[in-house]
Amino acid sequence: MLRSPYAGGHLEVIVGPMFSGKSEELIRRVGRAVIARQQVAVFKPALDSRYHISAVASHAGRTLEAQAAADTDAIRQALSGEGSLLSAPPTQVNVVGIDEAQFFGPALIPLALELADRGVRVILAGLDLDFRGEPFGLMPELLARAESVEKLTAICTVCGAPATRSQRLISGQPARWSDPVVLIGAQESYEARCRVHHVVQD
Repeated sequence: MLRSPYAGGHLEVIVGPMFSGKSEELIRRVGRAVIARQQVAVFKPALDSRYHISAVASHAGRTLEAQAAADTDAIRQALSGEGSLLSAPPTQVNVVGIDEAQFFGPALIPLALELADRGVRVILAGLDLDFRGEPFGLMPELLARAESVEKLTAICTVCGAPATRSQRLISGQPARWSDPVVLIGAQESYEARCRVHHVVQD
């Protein structure tokens, strides 16, 4: 007996330190879905305006049109208009991509699971560790609940080894443990580091 092709939704999570290519991979996956003529919806946190206000942007310069969302409620609202994805009946949105997922609160977890349960392919990209090297917010639970996880590495700026940490620098010096977890920045504030060369001041 032949089985029908799998048509259910699932959750994919892409993680790694800064400069590891997370946004690049999100753009690649969503781009392939667009080529396959699937309907996509892409979101990014409104607080991240480093490269582009209305696009996911990689450090390498690739961009993908996206809606800036202040929080998870804004994403839900964008997907919940009359006759839309989270109403009944849903529209034919096949793929939802969310960049910098670590900046959204715990409410993103039930939303991602709800979308997957409705048959949507959900692709989330974000930092798994904060600048201290500690698990970042909701990311551990997303990793545990995902059907697919890809952990990327960068290149340590000190020794060239695979880098799994995001080194925060303040005036060229390692940040302190007591500093705020969230600090939006790029090469002026962060470097990729391996475990050995990642430093946090007391």
